[in-house]
Amino acid sequence: MKVWSLIAKHLEDAGCCAMVTMTEVLGSAPREAGTRMVIRPDGGFHGTIGGGTLEWHVQAEAQKLMRNQKALLSFSQHALGPELGQCCGGAVKLLIEVFTKEQLHEVKELAAQEGKGPFSILGHFTSDRVIREVTNETHQKLGFDVNGNLLESFSEKKRQVYLYGAGHIGRALMLNMAALPFDLIWIDSRHNALPSVTPGNVEKIYTPTPVKTLAKAPDGAFIVIMTHSHSLDLDLVNAALTAERFSYVGVIGSDTKKARFKSRLKSFGMERTNIEKLICPIGIDGIKSKHPAAIAASVTAELLIKDEEVSKLEADLDSDHMTDLNRVEKTAKFVQ
Repeated sequence: MKVWSLIAKHLEDAGCCAMVTMTEVLGSAPREAGTRMVIRPDGGFHGTIGGGTLEWHVQAEAQKLMRNQKALLSFSQHALGPELGQCCGGAVKLLIEVFTKEQLHEVKELAAQEGKGPFSILGHFTSDRVIREVTNETHQKLGFDVNGNLLESFSEKKRQVYLYGAGHIGRALMLNMAALPFDLIWIDSRHNALPSVTPGNVEKIYTPTPVKTLAKAPDGAFIVIMTHSHSLDLDLVNAALTAERFSYVGVIGSDTKKARFKSRLKSFGMERTNIEKLICPIGIDGIKSKHPAAIAASVTAELLIKDEEVSKLEADLDSDHMTDLNRVEKTAKFVQ
């Protein structure tokens, strides 16, 4: 969610709102440090810190703190045990910030920065608020420096997924993507196949030449192929694997289709190591249903797993300050 845009909207509409931030996790907990909720005075909210009794108590506390419509900070620590009716066994530290209309200008500046893409913040604590400054340094999602200042990152970069095909499974997969950390580019060669209304993170492209759109896909993108035509599927697979720059290339189908495609790719002169990068069938093991929604759920789970793997690799590469050439080489080894 776009945190600062939400806060700005609520300040304009209601005069105040609260942001709950999970600042630290000790042991097992349902969410990670950096998780946030934005809560309105009427109890409406966006985001989650894990649900359950903890979240219910925090919502009530935030509403209580907003009654006077004054900026303030509230720190707390909660054991996720019997007293909350939870059995995670860990503990979490939370920060509740109440924002008022007096802070609207600075919140709008942060919202504008959020609209440009990922950014980091250095926050200085005062008695009743956090004074935030945008920095050029890249932080983790949330942490503290040696002086106790807050380090935050917002508007995380999303993985781009190029989805080819707007059939039943394609539509179900598109809906799954709406609430997940992906930006979906949805392509079909049939003029009326793409629906008129889609979630905000979906870009629709109608084109009689879908293969050409691969040229615009960024390095590391995920390519998911499920068109109405096996020959088009093969053309897309061939072009995507030949590019040697995508972190996932998968096509819907059976083991028989996979064997046939591998044979054709070999006849095209493609190297075996490149052919082996093809994912087919797509989706995680264990889900046997052929219902479009079930297949879409399986594929969604596979993309989430792959995104975590690739993101970890990319973070390791950045932290090691590798050259661009070394990054390409290591990523190529990983996706094999």
